[in-house]
Amino acid sequence: MIRSLLVANRAEIARRIFRTCRELGIATVAVHSDPDAAAPHVREADAAVRLPGAAPADTYLRADLIVKAALAAGADAVHPGYGFLSENADFARAVTDAGLTWVGPPPEAIEAMASKTRAKDLMRAAGVPLLAPLDPDRATPDDLPLLVKAAAGGGGRGMRVVHDLAALPAELTSARAEALSAFGDAEVFLEPYVEGARHVEVQILADAHGEVRSLGTRDCSLQRRHQKVIEEAPAPQLPDELRHALDEAAVGAARAIGYRGAGTVEFLVGRDGRPYFLEMNTRLQVEHPVTECVYGVDLVALQLRVAEGEPLPAEPPRPRGHAVEARLYAEDPARGWRPGTGTMHRLALAEGAGLRVDSGLADGDDITVHYDPMLAKVIAWAPTRAEAVRRLAHALERARLHGPVTNRDLLVRALRHPEFQDARMDTGFLERHLKDLTATDETTTPLAALAAALADAAQRPGTVAGRLGGWRNVPSQPQLKAYRSEPDGTEHEVRYRLTRDGLIADDHPNTRLIEAGPHHVVLEVNGVRRAFDVAAYGTQVCVDSPLGAHAFTALPRFPDPTARTEPGSLLAPMPGTVVRVADVAVGDRVEAGQAILWLEAMKMEHRVTAPAAGVLSALHATPGRQVEVGAVLAVVNET
Repeated sequence: MIRSLLVANRAEIARRIFRTCRELGIATVAVHSDPDAAAPHVREADAAVRLPGAAPADTYLRADLIVKAALAAGADAVHPGYGFLSENADFARAVTDAGLTWVGPPPEAIEAMASKTRAKDLMRAAGVPLLAPLDPDRATPDDLPLLVKAAAGGGGRGMRVVHDLAALPAELTSARAEALSAFGDAEVFLEPYVEGARHVEVQILADAHGEVRSLGTRDCSLQRRHQKVIEEAPAPQLPDELRHALDEAAVGAARAIGYRGAGTVEFLVGRDGRPYFLEMNTRLQVEHPVTECVYGVDLVALQLRVAEGEPLPAEPPRPRGHAVEARLYAEDPARGWRPGTGTMHRLALAEGAGLRVDSGLADGDDITVHYDPMLAKVIAWAPTRAEAVRRLAHALERARLHGPVTNRDLLVRALRHPEFQDARMDTGFLERHLKDLTATDETTTPLAALAAALADAAQRPGTVAGRLGGWRNVPSQPQLKAYRSEPDGTEHEVRYRLTRDGLIADDHPNTRLIEAGPHHVVLEVNGVRRAFDVAAYGTQVCVDSPLGAHAFTALPRFPDPTARTEPGSLLAPMPGTVVRVADVAVGDRVEAGQAILWLEAMKMEHRVTAPAAGVLSALHATPGRQVEVGAVLAVVNET
């Protein structure tokens, strides 16, 4: 029996595993980097051990330090979570060699699936359908489009789609460099890119007594940069014959490598309905909650049971209803999925009544450049798919998210898109509809800015706001307040007067003030009452209402004349590390959109490109240099 469990991970997945441990009466041990010293997963654990440093390579990827931490804290088992060392066979061996219980598959099974190229050879021999690899030197135009893929790792790193053979050599070089940086392995391979395909996976469970069973399918087709964003179970609109074939292939794959524990076998399903093996993840998946909701099981508890040598329950669980999960990220989809950093002042998401939230953050926590920018997973369950989708979209829409920009609006619009609601989505959905999903809606922004200005006025000394539009102790002369809407940068000037007879506001002729306070404003617009909640954090102002969420930066009355940069400057869009610089030098001519350098931040690489055609007049970036947001990396003089 496991008595004390160390989770070799952080944030959301560590908290998720701790929750099950508390229910089972198992003591918990956390590990943490220096930036995570006060993180929720550390505060919730019974014991915590520091891993000195900040970068994952110095902390959560140090197998030796984690094993020492487990022994020092008196843990008798280790759960790897997902990511980091979860699919590292050497780490699994180090855990068992130290006399600890490994909550995961045998190291040999991890090794069998660690390399996608070796895994495909294994699956081919087991009769699992898959895409045939291509020789880069023999690729022809008839083979297009092509997919360059890293043999190790995952999460979209080292992956490139090629539509032009002339671009293949450069994409291979780029993918190898990214794969080496991310996984320490530069091996990549080439295969056909299946356009219009769905990403469907099968959850499997296996014990040490020969039982291997499927817990149904999940659809993970909505992806950005080959990383999943919205997942659901069961995968909708799959013919029974195909569903059965996927179950059989997944169970066959697990049996072929002597698998134990929870794992996932991933497939592409083409427009013709043919499935192709992608890879097997020898760990718990980020999207496991949708399967738990549909089957009424606790996958972490089952992992622990298998690790203790127990058989799976004799009676397989039966599916019920439908579940959909959305990954809420601190990122800006409209600007190249740029990740955000800073303080998450408020993260309030509804739970209960078919809703579940798995998060690694609490109000006031910082989002740093060192880790993935996922804020939370929001999961909705309902008897039908349509009800689950509606419930999830509504919960996201009403969430209070005060801090860096998030992908919340994109998630809500994607869930309500006709193609998604009719289950006609594929892996190209987000890219195909990105413009519409990220379009700025300016119809309600001016009204939200007015609410922000009135809330600001209500907290000034000597100003008393009443109900039904009555104000006293206020100047009647025109007032001006300026805001910049985030993240699009649009500036709004709010001009208004507060009189004993009520509100007089430019650009809002049919608006009546009902109530105003520092945190709550009620306006009547064309006879309809609208309530706005307002929260200020320094110069950042967040306005929430049923009309939508808006974030503003309050602008000073007199702008700082020194806050300017040289025209053509390439600024760091986020804090990060320069990982590569293009083969360019000062004095070279560059074209608009040409990549000048690559920044690594939050487990992703980001290209920094020339804003216009011109001459590179300055280059301040070198590989390995750490930069802060707004740092000048290069300058292009437009010609």
